[in-house]
Amino acid sequence: MFCFNLFGNMKTSMILKIAVPTFTISFVMSYFMKVAFPYWDQYLGLALVILLDGFFGVVAGVKREGFKTFKALKIFKSLFTWFLILTTALVTEKAFPYASWISETFILPVIVFYLISAIKNASSSGFIRSEVVNKIMEKIDQHKN
Repeated sequence: MFCFNLFGNMKTSMILKIAVPTFTISFVMSYFMKVAFPYWDQYLGLALVILLDGFFGVVAGVKREGFKTFKALKIFKSLFTWFLILTTALVTEKAFPYASWISETFILPVIVFYLISAIKNASSSGFIRSEVVNKIMEKIDQHKN
């Protein structure tokens, strides 16, 4: 009779030390994938705006003071932080259906601020003329009042 032993001579305690954390992490990650996948466009939009601002910020920084690695790595720190906040908001929306406004309320102002920052960084790096940026800022200031 043929008997297939997947783990060979490993002891049961060693199998449990490997299997239990692996299955737990897989379960948690599959839950977050189920929550996040329908909203992939929100993650993509947030990532593109942060990366755009980061790109123009790095280019402007290189022109001003040279390349600084720790400043360039801040892009990924903020990207991870905002992804974590967006994921928390989406999990909360899934848990409480009447809280469906949370992700838009918290993430939309962030996207607007990152877009404004990207425009200013693009201007200081030479991609956009400063007159255009001044006109955009005047239009924004008109809507504030």
